Amino acid sequence: MTVNGQPRAAEVEPRTLLVHYLRDSLGLTGTNIGCDTSSCGACTVHVDGEAVKSCTVLAAQVAGAEVTTIEGLATADGLHPMQQAFMDCHGLQCGFCTPGMVMAATSLLREHPNPTEDEVRLGLEGNLCRCTGYHNIVKAVLACAGGGA
Repeated sequence: MTVNGQPRAAEVEPRTLLVHYLRDSLGLTGTNIGCDTSSCGACTVHVDGEAVKSCTVLAAQVAGAEVTTIEGLATADGLHPMQQAFMDCHGLQCGFCTPGMVMAATSLLREHPNPTEDEVRLGLEGNLCRCTGYHNIVKAVLACAGGGA
């Protein structure tokens, strides 16, 4: 597979989840493990451009795929516009859910570049935050909408 633009190859046990491969084998710890049941979305990454909860996918299933983690969004020029919007709009508190939220939000805007507030809330419903109450998260996504995410 290709992870954040880098070809990666490794032998993994057939039962190895993508989240564990990313964190344990590649050291990409921005992808968080929150629940192991696909309820929280903290482990959301992009697989071939689609937001996927990496605790529900086996690493072997994404052989040959393009995987992007939160570490792969920023460039040498700076933060991804969604990352910047989360900072500017105070869309985080403890930060645990933030990588998954950012990944889900960038996928949402790729599919629906100018959502309403209700559409953002619906689009992020699979990602849980226990700190913010979502207002500033939604504000950050709307601030980034139409702006190159």
